[in-house]
Amino acid sequence: MAESSGATVSTAGIPGAWIDGLIGVSIFSASLVATRVALTGMDALFLSAARAALAGLAGATALLAFRQKRPGRRDIPSLAIVAYGVVVGFPLLTALALRTVGAAHGTIFVGLLPLATALFGALRSGERPSPAFWLLSVLDALITVGFAARGLDGPPGPGDSLMLAAILVCGLGYAEGGVLARRLGGWQVIAWATVLSLPLSLPLALVLSPADPAAIPMPAWAGLAYVALFSMLVGFVFWYRALARGGIAAIGQLQLLQPFLGLGIAALVLGERIEPAMIGAAIAIAACVALARRLA
Repeated sequence: MAESSGATVSTAGIPGAWIDGLIGVSIFSASLVATRVALTGMDALFLSAARAALAGLAGATALLAFRQKRPGRRDIPSLAIVAYGVVVGFPLLTALALRTVGAAHGTIFVGLLPLATALFGALRSGERPSPAFWLLSVLDALITVGFAARGLDGPPGPGDSLMLAAILVCGLGYAEGGVLARRLGGWQVIAWATVLSLPLSLPLALVLSPADPAAIPMPAWAGLAYVALFSMLVGFVFWYRALARGGIAAIGQLQLLQPFLGLGIAALVLGERIEPAMIGAAIAIAACVALARRLA
């Protein structure tokens, strides 16, 4: 699991970075579906605390097993931002949102993640994508928002607002982690971030634990296991390494594929109805990947 990291993005690692990014996106694509499955048997607050606690315990085990040195003082604020964005903020906000919106509907919001990641990447890492890249990113965001707002009789509901907030904090966590991975390494960043969250996540998970765990169906436990070990930990091993090697804005565009993959998983696992508008929106935002890759 050991890996090296440099202070700058090297073009020599870009092909491997895209492969890592695709693996990470594929893992993340099932996150909302797994969260939805877990919510069929457990409370959203317990789910959010438990997934962070399990990931933290697994991360601590890996750090000890590979004898990783502790991060320096200058790394702690960045790790706190990563923890806030991807360990606490995104899981909690999406779990709350998915109580009122379907996984397929929520997945479309992921199309906003590349824009959020690129914006925070420009602020945190100094990357300066071309104007054409920003134009494509904004176009993708407009397609996503247009889909989410279609057919509404009134203003967007609480679930939509929670998903938007989740995207913002996740974009911040992605960008900050991508910068930090150049110093610490990809898997070390997410491992330390989950460990940093343990003093909060572990006590909360114990306090909020269900009175009768045996009453929770196995699919719900399987959903928790997936989001804790794969969405919260394994996926980030590949994702942060990809961001560090290939650039935050460029690699971040791979997230445009996530809604398309997520829609298929939602239909396969949950039996959710996939409307033609969903497919059209997913294809439209996925079509931007090739252009954005060249223009980032």
